[in-house]
Amino acid sequence: MDPILQALVMGIVQGLTEFLPISSSGHLIVVPYVFGWNDAFITSLPFSVALHAGTLAALLIYFREDWFRLVPAGFATLRDRSFRGDPDRRLAWLIAIATVPAALVGVLLNDRIDSLFHPKTGVPAIGAVAIMMVLGAALLWLADRWGSRGKSSMDELSRPAAFGIGAAQALALLPGVSRSGISISASLFAGLTRADAARFSFLMATPITALAVSYEAYKMLKGEAGVSVEVMPLLVGIVTSFVFGLAAIAALLRYVRTRSYSVFVAYRLVLAAVVLAVFLTR
Repeated sequence: MDPILQALVMGIVQGLTEFLPISSSGHLIVVPYVFGWNDAFITSLPFSVALHAGTLAALLIYFREDWFRLVPAGFATLRDRSFRGDPDRRLAWLIAIATVPAALVGVLLNDRIDSLFHPKTGVPAIGAVAIMMVLGAALLWLADRWGSRGKSSMDELSRPAAFGIGAAQALALLPGVSRSGISISASLFAGLTRADAARFSFLMATPITALAVSYEAYKMLKGEAGVSVEVMPLLVGIVTSFVFGLAAIAALLRYVRTRSYSVFVAYRLVLAAVVLAVFLTR
């Protein structure tokens, strides 16, 4: 298949799966493997992170009103050294606290994890991705059954709980875990409602995704990406992931207002079974 068409498919996959708790990184490994695509750029980590630039733009556009309040509120807290009872100031710093663990783990382990799941041999760790899909499904199911009994809002979230959610988000470096899935699960265990768990997950995804995209962009500009950058597939993938990302955010926030996460648990289990079946036949 033409690399541009592959990029189109991958952009759709990234846009739909980044915000649903089903692991975009796992899908970006599984889809090329199942269809037998071997284009070095399409299957590379730099292309995967570039697709995240599209979904990052979707986050910024969708939550623009929140960020227009939160960013000034965060700086105002530094200036006044006080929250002054302002929920926006408090939320801004909860997001900052949640970002720290994932940022530290990303700096320390990103290249190591990349070498394990995107090896130079070109053979991805498909079996490991399937296992992570199952483990993530089990955790989401438990959190949805037990954690979602809480009725807390983001205004009531404590700083230790925010740090814990951020630490859970760091596990999303492992493809198949799902950043949104693990952070939503941790938020549910912290007592947030289903809707607020998803919303906090999306808000705290913004800074860590921006850091990851900036780092990979820097590596590409420095010629350290390890692959030859294909401009048209890159642009197609970014634009497509942006469009479908916007749709996925709106759909999930609307869905969880009245429904559980069970459908995503079932999807993860089915996908893991399909992936293992393909892996074993090969």
